[in-house]
Amino acid sequence: MGLLGAELWFGLYWILTQSCRWNLTFRQTFKDRLSQRFENELPGVDIFVTTADPIIEPPMMVMNTVLSVMAYDYPTEKISVYLSDDGGSELTYYALLEAAEFAKQWIPYCKKYSVEPRSPVAYFVSIATDAVGVDDKKANDLAVIKKSYKDMETKIENAVKLGHIPEKVRSKQKGFSQWDSHLSKRDHDTYLQVVIDGRDPKAIDVEGLVLPTLVYLAREKRPQYHHNFKAGSMNALIRVSSNISNGKVILNVDCDMYSNNSMAIRDALCCLMDEEKGHEVAFIQFPQNFENLTKNELYISFMRTISEVELHALDGFDGPFYVGSGCFHRRDTLCGRKFTKGCKSDMKWEISRKREETTIHELEEDSKVLANCAYEQNTEWGKEMGLKYGCAIEDVFTGLSIQCRGWRSVYLNPTRKAFLGVAPTTLLQMLVQQKRWSEGSFQILLSRHNPAFSDQISLGQKLGYAYVGAWSMNFLPTLFYTVIPSLYLLKGISLFPRVSSPWIIPFAYVIIAKYTGSFLEFLWAGGSALGWWNDQRMWLYKRSSSYIFSFIDTILYLLGYSDSAFVITAKTSDEDESQRYEKEIMEFGASSPLFSVLASLAVLNLYCFAGFVKEAISLGSKGGIAEVYDTMALQILLCGILILINLPLYQALYLRKDKGKLPGSIALKSMAFGVFGLTCFNFSY
Repeated sequence: MGLLGAELWFGLYWILTQSCRWNLTFRQTFKDRLSQRFENELPGVDIFVTTADPIIEPPMMVMNTVLSVMAYDYPTEKISVYLSDDGGSELTYYALLEAAEFAKQWIPYCKKYSVEPRSPVAYFVSIATDAVGVDDKKANDLAVIKKSYKDMETKIENAVKLGHIPEKVRSKQKGFSQWDSHLSKRDHDTYLQVVIDGRDPKAIDVEGLVLPTLVYLAREKRPQYHHNFKAGSMNALIRVSSNISNGKVILNVDCDMYSNNSMAIRDALCCLMDEEKGHEVAFIQFPQNFENLTKNELYISFMRTISEVELHALDGFDGPFYVGSGCFHRRDTLCGRKFTKGCKSDMKWEISRKREETTIHELEEDSKVLANCAYEQNTEWGKEMGLKYGCAIEDVFTGLSIQCRGWRSVYLNPTRKAFLGVAPTTLLQMLVQQKRWSEGSFQILLSRHNPAFSDQISLGQKLGYAYVGAWSMNFLPTLFYTVIPSLYLLKGISLFPRVSSPWIIPFAYVIIAKYTGSFLEFLWAGGSALGWWNDQRMWLYKRSSSYIFSFIDTILYLLGYSDSAFVITAKTSDEDESQRYEKEIMEFGASSPLFSVLASLAVLNLYCFAGFVKEAISLGSKGGIAEVYDTMALQILLCGILILINLPLYQALYLRKDKGKLPGSIALKSMAFGVFGLTCFNFSY
């Protein structure tokens, strides 16, 4: 009965996954036509870069992202970049000041030589492999810009090593006085500074051209107020930017997701300003791509089938999810506006009168109020306005609410990737990330905001949201298939039809069709054969660990026994860890309940298979081996595949000597749980 229930669930879930394959839609933009029609009327774009911890998210990495979006191939007077520092760190502020100085050289250099990508560090790495044939003038300019970058990097990293800003530097910049009353990163005033005022005639680069507006914001935080994580940060940015630049388009990027395509703004505007369908589009989502993926995608961080297949299919059903980074929004849709047929919002450029008539000091003081803790009290912010609160994945929740107001979304996946970020380099980082995503999706599925109850979104979108929302529910049938057949194999009890029986045909068909289709789809999406095998491993690991804890935490959260939390994924790793990652050696090296579960299941399967082999050898000597293989073939196959998948775990438990191995405590726990499980099974049997 348990196996029947598991198979029925897998069948139902397979149907949900097909909604993400029915109607693949691929889009191509024509940016030359956009320029011909609207070049002088292109709207203002406010770009939000969010960071929260200068240790986990190093300031130099953040500055490379900021510089890359400041240098977009777009009128600079129409670009405003806002850095939200939820860590309230003066180190991050100092780094932004240095980046602002470097931008005076970097932006004209990018435009002069049509640089791609426009993240300095990424560009220098790419030019190092393609420096042959560079003319003398460009080579000289390259040397100058590299030296300027190195000087900036040295200053920032020296300050980070010190842990504070040297007094000599503080005295030269009035902005540091904001930190005089600083208590902690969870208890401080609003820090807001317009670092570059794009309206100031003095705010020019080395070529005498205007620079983009650049703003630093660390919203007020107090222990007695819930700050609502990234969603709260984004909402503060929406309000502050509306008072300073009020761009009609908002782009948000994570601090590790630098711009890899200087034309991405124009790509998005081709959809938003389309004269036939553009008025229906609320946001344009670009995929999350990563620069540090290994050849065979060890941890499948790219989620290849989602990015290259499923989001394209959802685009054919009125639009994909909002996935948190690399997304262009209409400002008014983020602020709660409903879609009405026949109503077309004007996207054309407008100069803010308030900005023109107010001094920069007055503008900063007025804007600080909008980022205060108490500002949202008794308002619709976090409910009907801005990003939604109360969910571990505020991005998907917000995108759903926008679509339920009648808006469509668009998925753009250009040949040159729009954004490149940093993927998790350890298994634990990946599992924690998956736990948060699956937990948030399950919260939406069980809430009153379940998309099944909305009449504004299409059937395909409803099935797509249900498919993602039910991620966590896969843990139980997966655990059943991982544990029960192996235990019954040990006892010699068959749970599947004989190989000689015609009833084996449905099982054989499902196994062959499912995995052949999955393999071919993965290859079609650009993956490798070994990458597909890693995908199967991560499929099992997510369902056997992350989804268990996300399911439990969601139920406790809905019952009021726990609070939703936001975990920041580390963006750095030590040298040994990085070398193992590049060699595609799985990184464990930490004690975590997630690893305890995985190790216990792996050990249990190994015990069962070893016990069966011992029994089979005994039966073989008596001539009964053929009968065993006829009755137990599928269970042998299943248990054998589980052991092959878990080979990295066994190595980490018993063979490896490096720091990436599993701690001894996990090894002892897994063996104890394995023995305990076998004992309980034998007793109940």
